[in-house]
Amino acid sequence: MSNDHGHDHDHHQEPVDWREHGIKIIPGNALDPNTAQTPGMNRATAINHARAGAEKIWAGTVTIHANAKTGAHHHGDLESIIYVVKGKARMRWGENLEFVAEAGPGDFIYVPPFVPHQEINASRDETLECVLVRSGQEPVVVNLDIEPVEKPEEVLWKDPIHR
Repeated sequence: MSNDHGHDHDHHQEPVDWREHGIKIIPGNALDPNTAQTPGMNRATAINHARAGAEKIWAGTVTIHANAKTGAHHHGDLESIIYVVKGKARMRWGENLEFVAEAGPGDFIYVPPFVPHQEINASRDETLECVLVRSGQEPVVVNLDIEPVEKPEEVLWKDPIHR
């Protein structure tokens, strides 16, 4: 009877280089603005495969100009988490965008898969600054033919996957 308990293969593997394959710090002033940009907002990638080796998540910042709004859409099977750093975000969701809630600095917003929604900067004069994390790196966005309760006007807000 073998006594190696399946560990024998470990002796033939090179040890992991944890310096190269360990924790990555992405300084806030070193985010990558070389991602699709849209009038009315600025966005930057902090964590993705190319920058940090991430395989299952994407993270970055989104700065949305005053009064910007998206059209109705969902993100397929992706989950999204939005953390509000500064300003006031208004979210509308539902089959007819009939539900509404607002979030301010320090609040987290969770957007489940397939939920029809619209993001709105609820301030007419203050920038909305958020951190956005998604459960995948594929740029999934499905635009919906729903008449928004709050019509997109002035500036259309598009996050990194609303290209």
